Amino acid sequence: MSLDTDTARRLRDGMAQGVLSFPLTSFHEDGSLDPDGFRAYVAGRLATAPGALFPACGTGEFFSLDEDEYRQVVSIAVEESGGRMPVVAGTGYGWAQAVRLARIAEEAGADALLVLPHYLIAAPQDGLVAQLEHIAARTRLPLIAYQRGQVAFTVESFQRVAAIPGVIGLKDGHSDLDGLQRLTFAAPEDFLFFNGALTAEIQARAYATVGIPAYSSAVHAFAPEIANAFFTAFKNGDRGTVDKLLRDFYVPLVELRDRVPGYAVSLVKAAARLRGHRVGPVRAPLTDPSAGDLADLRALLASGLDLVGAAL
Repeated sequence: MSLDTDTARRLRDGMAQGVLSFPLTSFHEDGSLDPDGFRAYVAGRLATAPGALFPACGTGEFFSLDEDEYRQVVSIAVEESGGRMPVVAGTGYGWAQAVRLARIAEEAGADALLVLPHYLIAAPQDGLVAQLEHIAARTRLPLIAYQRGQVAFTVESFQRVAAIPGVIGLKDGHSDLDGLQRLTFAAPEDFLFFNGALTAEIQARAYATVGIPAYSSAVHAFAPEIANAFFTAFKNGDRGTVDKLLRDFYVPLVELRDRVPGYAVSLVKAAARLRGHRVGPVRAPLTDPSAGDLADLRALLASGLDLVGAAL
């Protein structure tokens, strides 16, 4: 199939100009959705010129949203973006539920879907391909497959996935560079690849060596000043700045993130609250950081912002 769709083109252009933004979902203290808080938060992300917006995905606690909340989150993201950049909504679980969410995203005006790993079980390669075939056959939106966790494609399966009408890209969270290189060689021309590793900046150089420079940035969710400074330095080949940000901010952030399962989201949300953003707590089964970890996060955030000349 031809991948020269308008959405694919806009994503390619966006990936070259800025980080991929995965906004947090705002909740009230009682755990209910806070649409007004989310709208203000998304507007703030958009003001920092990301390459694309990915609402209701992993960082946005997709797994904890009901269908009505999902509709509100995607609708607000589309409304606030106003067509300035592609909006790629998350979808997932089994294909039947993924299709229900895809239809909601279509109605809300999303440009594409990121298909998150299916729920709970391991599956054979034929099943991984069939999952995407079922979704693609039932939505008008282009799909980006996400291999992470229990989803990992062989070269043969990936070729079948890439041949599905409507599948325009692959986001990777496994960081198997040998396997990824083989996938890039097997991909159709202009197929989109994304570095979706946790704290992706840490592995940005490694992914770029196999032809995948685009990455998602959790740091953009709370410190776009740092995320954009890294992106600019990385894009311009400024090794000194890249090294300094990695050594003095990103590596310590990963060490803090790895203390507790779920901190990949919980710490991001806590850091956004430290910046004064109305995002609220995480929903169970995630937990907010301990007082000690929060103090360490505050110090690291202040240090990172100081590196790029921004204020807490």
